[in-house]
Amino acid sequence: KFSMTAISLDFAVFLSLNLKSNKIKMKKILFILMAFFGLFSSQAQQAKSIHSFKVKALDGKTIDFSKFKGKKILIVNTASECGFTPQYEGLQKLYETYKDQLVIVGFPANNFGGQEPGSNEEIGAFCKKNYGVTFPMAAKVSVKGKDIAPIFKFLTDKKLNGVKSTTILWNFEKFLLNEKGELIDTFVSTTKPTSESITKYFK
Repeated sequence: KFSMTAISLDFAVFLSLNLKSNKIKMKKILFILMAFFGLFSSQAQQAKSIHSFKVKALDGKTIDFSKFKGKKILIVNTASECGFTPQYEGLQKLYETYKDQLVIVGFPANNFGGQEPGSNEEIGAFCKKNYGVTFPMAAKVSVKGKDIAPIFKFLTDKKLNGVKSTTILWNFEKFLLNEKGELIDTFVSTTKPTSESITKYFK
């Protein structure tokens, strides 16, 4: 015969162990979910501002975008041997006119027509000699494809910038960000730097 007391004790131990095990499992599941959503939320929040980026400059120094908080930022993928290269002049004029509220950052890229073949030193000398460029210039990067620079991945992917996805089709496309580092508008190569579609944001 089975002792009811023994059975009761066994059942009590079994129930206790299972409840304890389930409790531990639930804690683990909750912890994983909290960690996942917390990380996702943090990354999403961080990714929507360009202020988290730092890039190498033409002169080898660092361009820290967090230093530009409080100003709008215009990012342009540039090239020295392009039909749109004279836009450097317009970019410099725009920078000088609205310097108190705007930072322009040029990113030389050789993605289109091999029109930026030079070294960082050669590009810097070209910009200064021919157009008197004084706004920040980043080191040469790729703006599309598998080797796309992280900052351009952010600029062109809605999942990261939270606004829109953009396909860069040629040199001198432009990305305008607000004082918080959030993308607000993009412009194709044919849009001149001093056109109303851009300057309206500074009036």
